[in-house]
Amino acid sequence: MKNKNVLYLTQAAMIAALYVVLTLIANALGLASGSIQVRFSEALTVLPFFTPAAIPGLYIGCLLGNIAAGCAIPDIVFGPLATLIGAVGTWGLSKAASRRLASGSVSHSGVSKRADLFAWLSPLPPIIANGIVIPPVLKYAYGMEPVWFSAVTVTLGEVISCGIFGLILLFALRRYRGNLFPSADFSREAGAAQKTALKN
Repeated sequence: MKNKNVLYLTQAAMIAALYVVLTLIANALGLASGSIQVRFSEALTVLPFFTPAAIPGLYIGCLLGNIAAGCAIPDIVFGPLATLIGAVGTWGLSKAASRRLASGSVSHSGVSKRADLFAWLSPLPPIIANGIVIPPVLKYAYGMEPVWFSAVTVTLGEVISCGIFGLILLFALRRYRGNLFPSADFSREAGAAQKTALKN
């Protein structure tokens, strides 16, 4: 139990640190804030698909990253909240995937297709959360209008960061999820389901 807690805290801390570093890199390039933003750090929002430790890691990382980037107070408050909502949503997809994979007898191809479906959907929660939460923040914190334009540009930026970079990261890490995220329910249950399917 103690080792599991240490692993959880270590994973959360590493994800938070990575988020901050990537946010500062994007900030240096002028991409971390404003109506047009492509945060490289948002690619990490797929990580709750592998481990719940990514939820506090992403929240703290976004909070510290926004502070370090000199964002306005509303952005510092609501930006991490949007990230938290998205992270919880992605983790929920992971739990749904693990339950689906663990239930019943399925073919090996069925296991792969179901896992792939939930994996492809994993960037949607952060994309939707940021697309809804951030545009009003940009209006009241930075005076950026109209809100609908910010909604379009923020959502497009999230599609690039989460939907493209995030999925590239997810599928690159999925092969090694058992080693990188040994405590993840999805890693254990997906592996068990695959073994069962192969036997059948």
